[in-house]
Amino acid sequence: MPRKPPKGYFVKGHFVAYGSEEDAELKRAAKWDAEHSKTDLKKRSAHLQAVGEQLLTLKASLLERLVLPDTLLDAVAEARRIDDFEGRRRQLQYVGKLMRRLDEDQVTAIEAAIAEQHQGSAAETQRLHEAEHWRERLIADDAALDAWRDVEPNADWQRLRALIRQARKDAEARPDTAPGQAQRQGRAFRELFQHVRAALDARAASA
Repeated sequence: MPRKPPKGYFVKGHFVAYGSEEDAELKRAAKWDAEHSKTDLKKRSAHLQAVGEQLLTLKASLLERLVLPDTLLDAVAEARRIDDFEGRRRQLQYVGKLMRRLDEDQVTAIEAAIAEQHQGSAAETQRLHEAEHWRERLIADDAALDAWRDVEPNADWQRLRALIRQARKDAEARPDTAPGQAQRQGRAFRELFQHVRAALDARAASA
């Protein structure tokens, strides 16, 4: 009695019998690929959801530069208006769903705009720290005024000196602050900071 041919399938012209060691190896590889693909898809979906949520914080000037579907822009605008937690959560999920419909170029453009805004925020924070440092120098040391000429060569020197003098007087006249209380500063102290910050911003803009 003739033997029945083994059941199986062909892979690239090569016969693989069901139940063989080669069959088991191919099934393990196929399962690994499927699971790996699902993982990648989940990561991609989560990333697009996060990018979509960051769209809500994007400045109007940057958002207007992007070429995005009206449905996505409307969804973002609606999410910004919603105060209810659950309603906002559902709307953000909808934003994420629309994000997954974008092509790679659109997603890349959004990510670039978000990065640009973050860089701008970091630069602004750095200038705030620089302004605080300059204010302290100007109040503490007369020589700092000469160094300030490199930053603001056309400053109103009479007004600047008056602000520095008044800030020093206010500091000397200010009573000691009780523990745990914020130290109150005089008007000249605040105006000096505003002057220094405006000059630093102008220098950054012209650079």
